[in-house]
Amino acid sequence: MAGMRMAAPLLALRAGYSAMAVGFLLALFALTQVFLALPAGRYVDRHGLKRPVGFCVVAAALGAALAVAFPVFPVLCLSALMTGGSTGVAVISLQRHVGRAAQNATELKKVFSWLAIGPAVSNFVGPLTAGLLIDYSGFRAAFLLMALLPLATWFWVRRTVELPPVAVGQGAAPNKAWDLLREPLMRRLILVNWLLSSCWDVHTFVVPILGHERGFSASVIGMILGAFAIAAAFVRVLLPVFASHVHEWFVVTSAMVMTAVLFGVYPLMTTPLAMGACSVLLGLALGSVQPMIMSTLHQITPEARHGEALGLRLMTINASSVMMPMLFGTAGAVVGVSVVFWIVGLAVGVGARTAWRLKPVSSLTASPGTTETSE
Repeated sequence: MAGMRMAAPLLALRAGYSAMAVGFLLALFALTQVFLALPAGRYVDRHGLKRPVGFCVVAAALGAALAVAFPVFPVLCLSALMTGGSTGVAVISLQRHVGRAAQNATELKKVFSWLAIGPAVSNFVGPLTAGLLIDYSGFRAAFLLMALLPLATWFWVRRTVELPPVAVGQGAAPNKAWDLLREPLMRRLILVNWLLSSCWDVHTFVVPILGHERGFSASVIGMILGAFAIAAAFVRVLLPVFASHVHEWFVVTSAMVMTAVLFGVYPLMTTPLAMGACSVLLGLALGSVQPMIMSTLHQITPEARHGEALGLRLMTINASSVMMPMLFGTAGAVVGVSVVFWIVGLAVGVGARTAWRLKPVSSLTASPGTTETSE
C-alpha cells in the first residue's frame, strides 16, 4: 500500500490531474477501512489471524494488478480502495494476535515496537522501489511489484499457530463498539491517535506535491519518503530496549511537541537534502508513537474486545484519512501546501496537552484487559 500511495498520485499528477484530484485519490486508500474496520474487528475476534489475512492477500494483489492492466485514474481509484481496505483488515488481525500474546504492560510495549518495524520498513521499501521502477521501467513495472508483494505476506503467515479463542459468557448481551468510548482514557487515546495519523497523511500527501513543484525526480521523492521510514524503523528497533524505562504518555507527548516544531519549518526547506533531514527527524518522532498507542489501548480494553477496539481505532483515524486528503487538496489549491503543514502542526502542538492527560494509564499494573474508568 505504501508503494501504491506514492506511485498512484504521482501518475495522476503527471497525467495533469490537480492537487484536489490527488487528495481524492489518497482519501480512497482509507475509505474502505472506514466501513470494514468494525465488522473486521468482530470477525477477527471470532476467527483469529490466518483466515482474515488470506482474504486480504487476495484483495491487495488483485487491486494492484488492476493498475498494471489499466493505469488510468478511475482504475487507480479502485486499486486504492482494494489495497487500502485489505491492508487495514490485515493490520487489525496482526495487532490483535500480537497483543494477545503479550503477558504484561512491558511486553506490550516490546511486542508492538517489534511489530511496528514492519510498516516502517514497508514505508521505505514501497516508495523507494516504486520510484526507482517508475524512473527506469515505467509505472506498470512499479504496480506489478506492488501486486507481488502481498503474496509474501501469506508465505510468512501460513504457519503461524493460532491463539486459543477468548471465552465469552453464555447469554451475554451483544456489545456496541461505541460503548468503548465511554472510557475517558479511550476518548483521549482516539483523539491523540487521530492527530498523529493526520501528520502521517499530510506528510505522505504534501511531500510528492512539494517535490513535483520543485522538479525532483520520482526517485528523489521516494528517497525523502524512504528516509522518513528508515528513521521510524530505527526508533522502533530501539524502543524494545527501553520499554521498561519509558512511559507511554511521555513518549507520545514528546513526539507531538517535536512534530509541531518540524511541521513549522518543513515547508521552508527547498533542497532534497534539507527536506530529507526534516523527514528523518519527523520519522523519529512519529515512529515512536504507534507502539505506545497500541500498548495503551490493550491495557484499557477487555481482552474479548481487542479486535473490536482495534477496529474502532482504525475506523476513526481512517474516517479522518478519507476527509483530510481532500481537505488538504482543497486547501493546497487555494492557499498552498505549505499552509497545510502549518495548520496541522499547530493542531498537533495544541493536542499535546491531551497526550499528557494519558498519564493515568502508567499506573496500570494489571495484565492486559484491565479497564480504567476514572477521569
